[in-house]
Amino acid sequence: MEKNEHVQILIIGSGPAGYTAALYAARANLKPVLYQGIQPGGQLTITTEVENYPGYPEGIQGPEMMIDFEKQAARMGADIRYGTASAVDLSRQPFRVTIDEEKTVEADALIIATGASAKWLGLESEQRLNGSGVSACAVCDGFFFKSREVAITGGGDTACEEALYLSKICSTVHMLVRRDEMRASKVMQERVKKTKNIQVYWNTEIVEVLGDKKVDGVKVKNNQTGAVSEIPVSAFFVAIGHQPNSSIFRGQLDMDEQEYIRTVPGSTRTSVEGVFACGDVQDKIYRQAVTAAGSGCMAALDAERYLSVKELAVEADTEDSEGSLASSDYTFTGPKAG
Repeated sequence: MEKNEHVQILIIGSGPAGYTAALYAARANLKPVLYQGIQPGGQLTITTEVENYPGYPEGIQGPEMMIDFEKQAARMGADIRYGTASAVDLSRQPFRVTIDEEKTVEADALIIATGASAKWLGLESEQRLNGSGVSACAVCDGFFFKSREVAITGGGDTACEEALYLSKICSTVHMLVRRDEMRASKVMQERVKKTKNIQVYWNTEIVEVLGDKKVDGVKVKNNQTGAVSEIPVSAFFVAIGHQPNSSIFRGQLDMDEQEYIRTVPGSTRTSVEGVFACGDVQDKIYRQAVTAAGSGCMAALDAERYLSVKELAVEADTEDSEGSLASSDYTFTGPKAG
């Protein structure tokens, strides 16, 4: 294993949250180091047109926007590197993060921006047409299919919310539910059932997404009768959930039942002092590029303040040994998650 490297702020994960955190930390002269992770740029690199991010009046391709984010952070002085965090030790300070199982980086403050990954059905056609009519985000991509027929699969609250969102844009929403009931709350189910242009298909599974270069329809099977049929649609949305990329922090940070990292409300502070989480790894509600970027800003500011207080505490300890100041006057006392 390579010799240890010590940095003030280490950011793991890229995307809007990580790059924004790097931008703010660099402008504060904290010399942040960012490791981009297994998917540099995050989920936006598999997104096509982005029209709902402020500052791009004509819209922009997701990968292109992430290149802009990276360039801006680098121009401010952020050290952006290829590599993935493979292990962490948050039990002591400085924190220790292993990169690609071969290099250890020690950090005075750690910002986690590892994001979340959409759960997919595992169909070849689903992945082949991803970005060409297949999407895991109705809020992101529904607008492109205005006044058209679309299909969505899922039976939870997220699927209901996205179906309702699509119903306001699209002519018909074909909602495909694998079982004979939904997992969603009763309130959400009632809203779906009362929406005239949402057609629910019970006991229905996707066999294949149809289309060559773009989605033309979906082939479905009824689990009770075995009957196979095709539904012509222009888009297919997968709403079976997301998985936060938080597994390496398991047992070290407070998480909810879905393994999203808990943060103190109104901040990015986690259950470990000096560790901050931003973006989709801690946000299961909004999951938008603009909210991820906002939380990345928050994480950098939280980390900057933490390091400032920590530095004052060290100075106070030094002066206290000479009988001047007590270190407790500068101890970080912000609330912890959990």
